[in-house]
Amino acid sequence: MIFGFNIDYCDYRSRLGFTGIRGVEGEMARMKNIELIGSCMVLMLLGILILGKAEIYIVTLEGEPVMSYRGGINGFEATAVESDSDEKIDATSELVTSYAHHLEKKHDMLLDMLFDQGTYKKLYSYRHLINGFAVHISPEQADILGRAPGVRSVERDWKVRKLTTHTPQFLGLPTGVWLTGGGFDRAGEDIVIGFVDSGIYPHHPSFANHKTDPYGPIPKYRGKCEVDPNTNRDYCNGKIVGAQHFAEAAKRAGAFNSDIDFDSPIDGDGHGSHTAAIAAGNNGIPVRMHGYEFGRASGMAPRARIAVYKALYRIFGGFVADVVAAIDQAVHDGVDILNLSVGPNSPPATTKTTFLNPFDATLLAAVKAGVFVAQAAGNGGPFPKTLLSYSPWIASVAAAVDDRRYKNHLNLGNGRILAGIGLSPATHANRTFTLVAANDVLLDSSVSKYSPCDCQRPEVLNKNLVQGNILLCGYSFNFVVGTASIKRVSQTAKSLGAVGFVLAVESASPGTKFDPVPVGIPGILITDVTKSTELIDYYNVSTPRDWTGRVKNFKAVGSIGEGLKPILHKSAPQVALFSARGPNIKDYSFQDADLLKPDILAPGSLIWAAWAPNGTDEPNYAGEGFALISGTSMATPHIAGIAALVKQKNPHWSPAAIKSALMTTSTTLDRAERPLQAQQYSGSETMSLIPATPFDYGSGHVNPRAALDPGLIFDAGYEDYLGFLCTTPGIDPHEIKNYTNTPCNYTLGHPSNFNTPSITISHLVGTQTVSRTVTNVAEEETYVITARMAPAVAIETSPPAMTLRPRGSRKFSVTLTVRSVTGAYSFGEVLLKGSRGHKVRIPVVAMGYDR
Repeated sequence: MIFGFNIDYCDYRSRLGFTGIRGVEGEMARMKNIELIGSCMVLMLLGILILGKAEIYIVTLEGEPVMSYRGGINGFEATAVESDSDEKIDATSELVTSYAHHLEKKHDMLLDMLFDQGTYKKLYSYRHLINGFAVHISPEQADILGRAPGVRSVERDWKVRKLTTHTPQFLGLPTGVWLTGGGFDRAGEDIVIGFVDSGIYPHHPSFANHKTDPYGPIPKYRGKCEVDPNTNRDYCNGKIVGAQHFAEAAKRAGAFNSDIDFDSPIDGDGHGSHTAAIAAGNNGIPVRMHGYEFGRASGMAPRARIAVYKALYRIFGGFVADVVAAIDQAVHDGVDILNLSVGPNSPPATTKTTFLNPFDATLLAAVKAGVFVAQAAGNGGPFPKTLLSYSPWIASVAAAVDDRRYKNHLNLGNGRILAGIGLSPATHANRTFTLVAANDVLLDSSVSKYSPCDCQRPEVLNKNLVQGNILLCGYSFNFVVGTASIKRVSQTAKSLGAVGFVLAVESASPGTKFDPVPVGIPGILITDVTKSTELIDYYNVSTPRDWTGRVKNFKAVGSIGEGLKPILHKSAPQVALFSARGPNIKDYSFQDADLLKPDILAPGSLIWAAWAPNGTDEPNYAGEGFALISGTSMATPHIAGIAALVKQKNPHWSPAAIKSALMTTSTTLDRAERPLQAQQYSGSETMSLIPATPFDYGSGHVNPRAALDPGLIFDAGYEDYLGFLCTTPGIDPHEIKNYTNTPCNYTLGHPSNFNTPSITISHLVGTQTVSRTVTNVAEEETYVITARMAPAVAIETSPPAMTLRPRGSRKFSVTLTVRSVTGAYSFGEVLLKGSRGHKVRIPVVAMGYDR
């Protein structure tokens, strides 16, 4: 399942009275406002003429938001907190609320000066992370607004899309991680994870407040709970501590349908409930469907709290204006972790760089506020440069296939056994049943216009011919687009009295992904086209017909195996076929960035978790309480939940420190101790396995147990991120200031010097040395530093060893030299091996050039 999203400040203090509307003091302030009025009068007169169709625009303005305001405006004291401080902004203080109100009044004043009432609609004021607003205006008005004093950028809004149990055991959480924090009933205690997604189904047992061990109050979180208009009850219960929705942009764009999208935090899709349960769902919830229990589900941090910020919807996804408003509110409310199982459809075309746009700038401010952000890498794999999460302050998550595989088989009367998938019971043991094709049991040949081979409409098939037999159906394009479902095939077969069904895929395009679907009767999907052809040939040879083509009698027989129990493989994890791949890009022309993405790999294929019964994002799970689905959307909450466990143990760690702990302790080996492999196409629709690289998995597959005790961390703060931006070639310093309110007075020399736990040089000429700084978060320890690299690039490290005291920091350097120009990237790693057993590993990626 794919559901990502596209999102694509002159100083206000002198022009818009930033001396303070709360107390505009005398003639001086009035004169400053008159200056603005004079410069805007012509624009306002033009604004009376509204031409063109109105659209949504995100506008950023001069003047600092709450998060970075350091004072200087008469009547308003500073609200910023130093980025290296453990202290957080008190969003309820008079200082913050008054300054935020002041910014909003400035937004309203600007719009009122430029345009007549009724010719525009302001949707949101962004005050905490960025200073700006979202507004519904015509393109002509947007042009006027873009020329107004104090306006830094005006960008048209763009859409976003969603990107989507056994994994706690696979990751070793019950025995290796939860026990160290007091058991599953304390894992993630008092950590708040915010979910910008499609809402939540609050009545699901995964989100219940236990009667025996209820969730208490959590004073540090300030979010609100909207009230259900039908029941007059709010959506919170102690486990869910916040529930709000954001849809102003969707409504203004005409995309919102209150009948199916629900004008509330309720999940009308299923995606939001699924991701929330993966990260923070209650432990030990039975996963039951069709009378069978598939195990017990748990979130990664089952005691963590859930804060819901619904900004994604059933059919169209979402709009950046709504998503930015949701993120702004989440950080204001005090979430610790932010889960974004969403991403753009493509790199934002409205900006020159992937790192700077209203969305990424908002997330940079969120990280500055101490919030760890996990974002889905995207589902465009296995092709290169398909990543949809670009920036260094974000933890970009790729998806892995874990060790659990579901398989089934169809036995034919000629002795052949055809492999397939289907979470179903078997037909009766030691018996075969007659096979009947849907096209051969039509009640009326005129119903062929209904695509009867899809088996979606039982009323067009002859029950007398189907009853007691196995119904053969065709997997058409309708299943791909969602107008047909395996669930409906099962219902059709059951209503006609069939003992089971077979779905045959007769043609498949590269990239088609087939997942097993739980059904209540024997059923199987034959995904291999050659196997489907073999089935059809056997059926046709065994089925005599008269001269008109009508079947005389059905003689093909078969039986369906049992596919309910998973098979555990040691060749796991593997990088999932759909998971987006690097290299990372820095601009819309797809130029390679000197920054490795994705950052980390986590389970994202066939993940069981909660579902909204009214959710239709996956038609196979309509009306169900659980769903088994795949996507980087599912990998991301694994990282968000594990990050909550790290945050619980180390409450004062920065987002970069948490990200470092996850990355440097990850593994590049599967469970059989072999190098990780990646699913890939071998020139046709056939899937193969190839050696995986950091462009597939980043630093490696997450290892939660090791992440709780990383030994060393690569820390970074707001100034480091600014240094990365200011050092990256091609980024206009004025554009950086527009989005960050900070001038480029800090450089790293080269973007590869940014202190992230990976090294990437996209254009290595001759010899280049980069540096990294590590901080010891354990006892005193001596580390020996070694490195290895593919032959085309030589690698050296200095010093060879170093001793660090607790909380001590040391710098080391890595020198890369081109040996031969191959036209391809070379991969390697730097390993810091500690005397107390810690192993800290970072990937190295470089491409050599002769000039």
